[in-house]
Amino acid sequence: MTKEPINARGTFTPLGVSRSSERVSRAVGESLRHYAVMEDLKHQADLALKAWSGAEAGTLVHCTAAAITLSVAACMTGTDKALVRCLPLPTGGPSKVVLPAGHNVNYGHPVRQAIRLSGATPLMVGEADACSEGDLASALKAPDICALLLVHSRLVEGVTPSLAAMISLAKDQNVPVILDGAAQDFKVAELVALDPDLLLLSGQKYLASPTAGIVVGKAEMVAAVAAQESGIGRGMKASKEAIAGVLAAIEERQALDLADWAQDKAAKLAAFLERANLLPGVTAYAVADPTNLPFERACLRLPCEAAPIIAALKASNPAIWVMEDRASRGEILLESVMLSVAEEDLILQRLAVLLRDC
Repeated sequence: MTKEPINARGTFTPLGVSRSSERVSRAVGESLRHYAVMEDLKHQADLALKAWSGAEAGTLVHCTAAAITLSVAACMTGTDKALVRCLPLPTGGPSKVVLPAGHNVNYGHPVRQAIRLSGATPLMVGEADACSEGDLASALKAPDICALLLVHSRLVEGVTPSLAAMISLAKDQNVPVILDGAAQDFKVAELVALDPDLLLLSGQKYLASPTAGIVVGKAEMVAAVAAQESGIGRGMKASKEAIAGVLAAIEERQALDLADWAQDKAAKLAAFLERANLLPGVTAYAVADPTNLPFERACLRLPCEAAPIIAALKASNPAIWVMEDRASRGEILLESVMLSVAEEDLILQRLAVLLRDC
């Protein structure tokens, strides 16, 4: 019998992203047993998102990929019902989205395709390895620009100006800014403070709710996102169980002492690294998250090629998935935030067996 996979790869969509708490699971299950007035439930979610994020307003859609499409749509239509119904056909207004080339992250499909689904056209700026302030400033002055889309993720490539600098450039041209920070829910207050018009987060990442796209930001722009449910957003709406789960997850996060949580995760990682360093030929150490999330990951430098070890871990039962970013350097990365001690034991036991053949 195939066992549940061990996910040391982080909030990885092909593995179901995260595991919800008992409280969130109960809230979801209970919601499925009852009817709800959806407008009332959505209003409750809007108030909760506003209070949690510190933004002017909030709303929920199906997922963050949907949130990208609907946020771009909102920049083209506002709350105009006729324009909302028009999409994805041209509205007659601005319809180009400035996107730094290195921010065209592929999370199953590329960001530019999420833009195109709205009927807009992505305007790629710079190269994958670099995009300068001059590149962006020039692009933002082009005709027919409806938005600047930025991605805040460890998957972003190349060198770009800071988020604050890029947002400032857009504001100088009165261009709305959409910031996709899917896995950055721990940093919601920090990102809201950068003043994007719309900030997009995934409920199912570290919040560990059911799949949901969280949209917070300027009240007028959030209202325009919500308005898309009468148009292309109808197939991208949040379900009652997703809303119930997000509400429960936000309550849990608000009750969390983040400093204590981070200290606990750091101690857990240190214990894992100490044991990993006992593996033959392995050097194990902690690496910071490149986007400054409040935890580190384990990096194991192996005495042999990493790719065969990664493949063998994945072929195990239970399958063990790790981050492959550093495989070419003979290293594997593991995110232990959501791992149980028993899962860590299995990972180390399996590595000990595989490393005998190195």
